[in-house]
This record gives sequence, structure tokens and C-alpha cells, in this order.
Amino acid sequence: MGIRKILFYGPHFPTFYGLHADRTRQKIDHVLSLIAAVERVPAKFLKHVEGEKGLYEVRVRAGREAIRIFCFFDGDGSLILLNAFKKGSAKTPAAEIVRALKARNSYLEEKRKGRPCDE
Repeated sequence: MGIRKILFYGPHFPTFYGLHADRTRQKIDHVLSLIAAVERVPAKFLKHVEGEKGLYEVRVRAGREAIRIFCFFDGDGSLILLNAFKKGSAKTPAAEIVRALKARNSYLEEKRKGRPCDE
């Protein structure tokens, strides 16, 4: 069993994941498995989003593609995946950060009401 559980919230991550080739999905799976299994995750794979308290990005390099998956840690230590995108420039699109923050707030509200998230 891993150190942390990885869950997703909403349709954004599963939709993004399903649009990619097997090789890219395998790379995403590898990085998520590593994050689940190790105590200290290298910043190469998981990094705090500056200026956004509690928001992180999973960083996946698949060939020439840079994939980012926004996430946050739930109070029980689970990592909740929110939305994902292919990074096209050095700067993270503000709209993606806003989408992630809205999803996180929605998750926390759902949890407060006792509704579980997806695995």
C-alpha cells in the first residue's frame, strides 16, 4: 500500500486522461504511482503553485509534451486531482488556475456536506 491515496474530483482529469495515447497515459500513471508511494516527492514531479495556498501541480514530461495536473492535499493525506492541461508556454494559464481553485472549493463544499469524491 502507498503512503498516500490519489483520487480525482469532477470530470476534468478523467476526460483529459482519456484523450491521450497509451504511452502518455502510462507516463501519467508512473508519476502518480511514484507520488503515491514515496514520502518526499521530488519537485520535478510535484510542485507548489506560487501564490496559491495549498494548490499543487503534478508535473509529467511525456516526450516533448509538458503535462500539468492541478491538485491539493485533503486533510486525510489524500491527493485530490482536479484539472489537467498540456503546458504550451513557460507561464501557467490563469484560467487553468481559476478552474482548479473553483474545483477545489467545490470539492471542499461537497465533502462538508458528506459527499465522497471519485477514485
